[in-house]
Amino acid sequence: MASSSGNDDDLTIPRAAINKMIKETLPNVRVANDARELVVNCCTEFIHLISSEANEICNKSEKKTISPEHVIQALESLGFGSYISEVKEVLQECKTVALKRRKASSRLENLGIPEEELLRQQQELFAKVSEAIFLTKKSNVRLNELDTP
Repeated sequence: MASSSGNDDDLTIPRAAINKMIKETLPNVRVANDARELVVNCCTEFIHLISSEANEICNKSEKKTISPEHVIQALESLGFGSYISEVKEVLQECKTVALKRRKASSRLENLGIPEEELLRQQQELFAKVSEAIFLTKKSNVRLNELDTP
């Protein structure tokens, strides 16, 4: 786990995530704790290696944000080109899921009512509330008139 010291050497992938991946990939295989620890360390080192290379590529192209293209170029330059087609498939899946989430989170789109109609309904409700407030004030004034001698 990462400590509060901020030292990069302390950063690792959560063991629970690695354990889950191992169980999903090898459901009928027992894996020793030291082997799990080795997998965690290898994953952490791999991520560090790829992200460092992607950062260098990003800097060379005078960008401030590492993009998926920088990561793909880093894989190629480090000799992991055989993973690129699968990485691109996963990237496309991630983009599709993100797009679906954005669409699902848009309450206006989920209603199926045009924005203009919603605005008209809102204004109608405001008018009803204003009328109710006016009538309440008017009736309160009448009650006050009845109370005064």
